[in-house]
Amino acid sequence: MALVTTCKAGNMTTSPESIVRDFCAAWERVNVEELLTFLAPDAVYHNIPIDPLVGHEAIRAMMTMFTTDVTKIEFRMLHLAVSGDIVLTERLDVFHKQGSLIELPVMGTFEIRNGKIVAWRDYFDLNQYMQQTT
Repeated sequence: MALVTTCKAGNMTTSPESIVRDFCAAWERVNVEELLTFLAPDAVYHNIPIDPLVGHEAIRAMMTMFTTDVTKIEFRMLHLAVSGDIVLTERLDVFHKQGSLIELPVMGTFEIRNGKIVAWRDYFDLNQYMQQTT
């Protein structure tokens, strides 16, 4: 049985699972500034095939790259597991571009503290992503 703790976010109490689900759902709006509100200012974002990024500015640059020419992004949640402040996701990330789709299977790990994502690691095949962009 998973242990679910709660974190204070503003005036409401939000579980780590809710924070991650809301973050993943927010990608559909392709709004980088909104997405950054889910992350602590010194958060670490690591797409495992490439070097980790630390802080909003570095993460903003990566998010902007991933959202360029994209009209919608879906993080289709296949499975989700919670243990304390750690949330694991198995997802199919779908990028809608003009006239094409990029579908990428992803395993993600999110660490939550004080209502914010402090660490986010995604494991995926970079070649699979690159082959769909050419």
